[in-house]
Amino acid sequence: MTGHTKRRSIAGAPARRRGVGLALAGGGPLGAIYEIGALIALSDSLDGLDINDLDVYVGVSAGSFVAAGLANGISPDQMYRLFIDDGHEAVLPPDIFLQPAFAEFGRRARSLPRLVLRAVLRYLRDPLRAGAIESLNTLAQAMPVGLFDNVVIERFFARLLAAPGRTNDFRRLRRPLFLVAANLDTGASVVFGAPGYDHVPISRAVSASAALPGLFPPVEIDGEHYVDGALNKTLHASVALDQGVGLLLCVNPLVPYDASAVRRRGSIAFEMLNHGGLPLVLSQTFRAIIHSRMRVGMEKYAKQYPGASVVLFEPDREDAQIFFANLFSYRQRKRTCALAFTKTRRKLAARADELEPVFARHGIALRRDRLADEHRHVTDAIRDPRPLRADPDETPTVRRAARDLDCTLRVLERYLARA
Repeated sequence: MTGHTKRRSIAGAPARRRGVGLALAGGGPLGAIYEIGALIALSDSLDGLDINDLDVYVGVSAGSFVAAGLANGISPDQMYRLFIDDGHEAVLPPDIFLQPAFAEFGRRARSLPRLVLRAVLRYLRDPLRAGAIESLNTLAQAMPVGLFDNVVIERFFARLLAAPGRTNDFRRLRRPLFLVAANLDTGASVVFGAPGYDHVPISRAVSASAALPGLFPPVEIDGEHYVDGALNKTLHASVALDQGVGLLLCVNPLVPYDASAVRRRGSIAFEMLNHGGLPLVLSQTFRAIIHSRMRVGMEKYAKQYPGASVVLFEPDREDAQIFFANLFSYRQRKRTCALAFTKTRRKLAARADELEPVFARHGIALRRDRLADEHRHVTDAIRDPRPLRADPDETPTVRRAARDLDCTLRVLERYLARA
């Protein structure tokens, strides 16, 4: 995609609001999977809405992956086939998120002798004042700052955006894209894609926005270090609202799990989350913190941005299948995406009378006939037959042509079945 887009200032909202924007929150691989399912549901249920032709895209953490893909013309249908489906196009192996950060491990290991010497000297100089335990605290600097390698993920995304018709340059996108990260040394949010930060490659900004502390090392950009953008805000919806959009669609995939409600129905894996061990306790704590913070922000938007309609889609707090999902199982990834598709459709149906006039102001109509179909599955809504290649250097082959033909025939078959 070529051509420069004139952008409004990040600060200050225009008086007249128009256009539609999209803000996607984080949540790890689970978050991206949920968002893809929700976006397929929105595309399928709303006439007049082109998810790949909105007026602004904002992504945080895992949401940055999806937002960057959408801004590059990659449809939710194509993302499903690439990231979730177990067919020919599913070229993103789940274990790509679990590649050990060997470079980080090596760098920290090389510093260990120097740190040991410093700790010993500190103790010998003043053994009474600097106890052995305090001196050994120096060795904490040898601990890796991340367990998994985000360089592998960045390289994959860079190859994806290098294909014809896509770009790894914010300034060459047809629609504004903003990816939010947090400066590790100052704690301030930084909006990549905004003036002064639009020279950074999109793939690099995605890596920075999704660098969850403890799991992935901070990403260095222009001498500064950046971590997950959710450090400050969950959605950063204000970044899109500052662009003057009249309708902002938001997807937040992580909500705190209401174990008590599920327990009353007798369908919970653990009587209490505490019985599930440290991972479940940390997951619930993280979800509760970011969701509470997001709710506070959402309540302020009505006053800060009068005339703007903000519509949020997120899971129910009783969704055990989503909370306990194994993100690295293709079967459960497909199930999670299908659940997101179903939940989003149900929320649209439940709020149809409220949302219909809001959408109508922006030329969007609810497909009540599709929402009324209780058996509609996410695979029924996938209609984009275009193949998606992650490697721009892949040469045409008979096998590739056969796969493309097979994909087109499957889409046609589903269409004829619905006719």
